[in-house]
Amino acid sequence: MSGRTAIEKNGTMTGSSEFQLAQPPEDGISSVQFSPSSSQFLLVSSWDTSVRLYDVSGNSQRLKYTHSAPVLDCAFSDSTHSWSGGLDNQLKTHDLNTDQGSVVGSHEAPVRCVEFCPEVNVLVTGSWDMSVRLWDPRTPCNAGTFTQPDKVYTLSVAGDRLIVGTAGRRVLVWDLRNMGYVQQRRESSLKYQTRCIRAFPNKQGFVLSSIEGRVAVEYLDPSLEVQKKKYAFKCHRLKENGIEQVYPVNAISFHGLHNTFATGGSDGFVNIWDPFNKKRLCQFHRYPTSVASLSFSVCGSLLAIAASYMQEQGDISHASDNVFIRQVTDAETKPK
Repeated sequence: MSGRTAIEKNGTMTGSSEFQLAQPPEDGISSVQFSPSSSQFLLVSSWDTSVRLYDVSGNSQRLKYTHSAPVLDCAFSDSTHSWSGGLDNQLKTHDLNTDQGSVVGSHEAPVRCVEFCPEVNVLVTGSWDMSVRLWDPRTPCNAGTFTQPDKVYTLSVAGDRLIVGTAGRRVLVWDLRNMGYVQQRRESSLKYQTRCIRAFPNKQGFVLSSIEGRVAVEYLDPSLEVQKKKYAFKCHRLKENGIEQVYPVNAISFHGLHNTFATGGSDGFVNIWDPFNKKRLCQFHRYPTSVASLSFSVCGSLLAIAASYMQEQGDISHASDNVFIRQVTDAETKPK
């Protein structure tokens, strides 16, 4: 752990390595996503029904558009187009240059996940209506609906493969070029509800987190030899008055170059892990409330951290919702 992170305390501003975005959303933050081509722009979706584009380098809000209900996820398909979905069941796309948007289509229930697959040039949505839908961003139009075994909680794209995490601790691996059948059906190796799945940038596997302070590192290759390498570990747990408190691990984001990853939990902490050497590289200071979403910039030098209460203890007074932009170094993100 570097000296800098060891001495930072509480959720206060921490000098030059980090700042808070001005004009944050007015309710819970559901997702933060850096642009695929630049560390300058960040997309933020919120329970206040908005999707906002921020200019991180200028610390200013560039534009904002709204849904008719809370927004649960957002994504870029390229540097100038955003996509978003939420409790209004609708998928919207927005041209960030012209500030013009449209409704592309809808699900039968809230849209929980929105993800773009550059390899196949397709947008993927996952919903509580127990389906995944594909969308052609060029037209834009629906390109197929695929039934899942339960409500979709999380999904991630690894090359041309799609990894879907549903209720009932199920994990499904699909081939986006041939959605006629499921490639793999798995059960989560964690005993509790799945919260987040993110694919390794090297496309070899994925990381899965649960509501019970655990993370699993999994591999896509079904051969016994490769499956032997999978493992899980405990994290985001704190001893308070001699009792271990266990927190949900809400967010995972990979460093695109190093294949290391950050996790964020309802304990307010962000950890960075080296999955190859099974080590924690660092832990940042405690944020004022739950870490709801994380996003590394494309170059890996910035990490966006949404500190946003997730109603874990019901409607109690809590710290305001904020996005922190943190400069990260190779010492914090590179395998040792």
